[in-house]
Amino acid sequence: MTVYSLYIYDRHCVCVFYHDWQRVKKARPAYEGGILPNVASGLMTGPSNTTGAAPGVIITSGESNNGAGSSAAATGGAAAPQPNLSALPFDEEAKLVYGVLISLRNMVKKLSGRDETFVNYRTSSYKMHLYETISGYKFVMLTDSFSVSDTVRGALRQIYTGPFVEFVVRNPLVAMNSLESGIDSDHFRTATDKLVKGLPIYT
Repeated sequence: MTVYSLYIYDRHCVCVFYHDWQRVKKARPAYEGGILPNVASGLMTGPSNTTGAAPGVIITSGESNNGAGSSAAATGGAAAPQPNLSALPFDEEAKLVYGVLISLRNMVKKLSGRDETFVNYRTSSYKMHLYETISGYKFVMLTDSFSVSDTVRGALRQIYTGPFVEFVVRNPLVAMNSLESGIDSDHFRTATDKLVKGLPIYT
């Protein structure tokens, strides 16, 4: 299974953490003041591709492979992350992801009743998974479309009960309700990265 990226939203609907693993092209820079500083530090943590260039992809809408990427593939090397002028700025991307999951969650409740819970949705090229805590934090992970839902939800729960509780909730230096900087913890980012890469399903 390919893990693309992780978003964490707080109870104020703000993206307070972002980390990616499989994103080749950079997202366009967010507008000034459009994203929290510590969230921006999570952009492009490694050469990867959030959802590839397949149609129906939210995050990389409008992307196409360029000559540089083709050249790197021909030589067997990894293409360096390139700015993508056709992609959304990251602040708009984060709002779009949140808007999609909230809209689908509300639709599920209206159509199926309040006992139903929205946990994921799938397109031909990716799958979005949601794990929501009692305190209102939403952990959103994008993976390939072949991932097993229960396995990914288990991984999101591990992130919450492990690194998040240890390095964010129990850390007096991290402001839980901060709307100024996002989650300011290198230990949390490192532990989350290690946890995801250590999953048996990670490729």
